[in-house]
Amino acid sequence: MKTALITGGSKGIGYGIAEVLVREGWKVAITGRQAKAVADAVDKLNSLKKGNAIGFVADVSKFDQQKTAVEKLLQAFGQLDVLVANAGVGFFGSIEKLEPRYWHETIDTNLTGVFYSVKACYEALKKTKGYIITIGSLAGTNYFAGGSSYSASKFGLLGFTQAVMLDAREHQIKVSTIMPGSVSTNFNDQTPNEQDAWKIQPEDIGELVLDLLKMNPRTLPSKIEVRPSLPK
Repeated sequence: MKTALITGGSKGIGYGIAEVLVREGWKVAITGRQAKAVADAVDKLNSLKKGNAIGFVADVSKFDQQKTAVEKLLQAFGQLDVLVANAGVGFFGSIEKLEPRYWHETIDTNLTGVFYSVKACYEALKKTKGYIITIGSLAGTNYFAGGSSYSASKFGLLGFTQAVMLDAREHQIKVSTIMPGSVSTNFNDQTPNEQDAWKIQPEDIGELVLDLLKMNPRTLPSKIEVRPSLPK
């Protein structure tokens, strides 16, 4: 049975991907920084298919915690086929208002955290000729006022992922980055509601991940931009 590790999988895009994979019969491990949120998400996932989901408290900005999460996954599932590096944060405001601590948390989570996740998983993925999928953003190619730290992290993530794609091919590991626009999640303290129906939904990204995983091994969509069809 195929297995996946999804960082930031207790809510939002990460949970949407986890739910789609569990429904498809995958074994899924999710990580997050809040124990209750992780436990609640695992319970919801296992209500779909009992025993197909596990979760660990882990901060992607801490390399040791990422290594421990991978070790626990391998103990539980025996192998790792897919890493979805999804965990991310965002702090927005002009450069005058952006405090250094918010800059560091954004870069440490959105960029360094992906590096740590990939490093922690790489040897296991070499054994399965696996797949690395990073969740970027359209902010990784389109900058905007008030988004200096977020855009910097996502521009860096795009460059990192595409370079890793070239490195990993020699081990037959596939690497893609998905770059969504507006998604209906709690990101940046938003509350999803009926008025967000025009936005991309988390499960839509999950379906896209599933499509990538089903694609013929000879073909690799390395960078995918995703937008709402009819934005407001």
